[in-house]
Amino acid sequence: QRTHKGDKMFECPLCGKDFGQNSHLMRHQITHTGEKPFECPDCRKGFSQNSDLMRHKRTHTGEKPIECPDCGKSFSQNSYLVRHRRTHTGEKPFECPVCGKCFSQNSNLVSHQRTHTGEKPFECPLCGKSFSQNGSLVSHQKSHTGEK
Repeated sequence: QRTHKGDKMFECPLCGKDFGQNSHLMRHQITHTGEKPFECPDCRKGFSQNSDLMRHKRTHTGEKPIECPDCGKSFSQNSYLVRHRRTHTGEKPFECPVCGKCFSQNSNLVSHQRTHTGEKPFECPLCGKSFSQNGSLVSHQKSHTGEK
């Protein structure tokens, strides 16, 4: 018998998250134990879900089964396609709360926010100079090696 609570009757006793099937609750509970029973045979990295292992294995095979319907570009994960499709739609769902500038990727928003905070988390291990962007650190490090 299901309830009207979105047909979700199985609640995680640790975090309260609801599931429609007991098997989904059981699979979820591994996230609380830290158990990672699914191991990649190539690199020994562990995963809590078999589906995560299957997705990871594509990093070794180079398989990209997910294709953009707009341009045909292929991706290894659906989330990469979702992010890519914003180049076609122009969607910029990540807005800076300080200045209102919008970005297509959250990582670009996080990077932008450093212009407001002055945070410089990327430090040169050779001289200690800090940078707000990793790319700036990489460019700077070439000054130590003479590389262009």
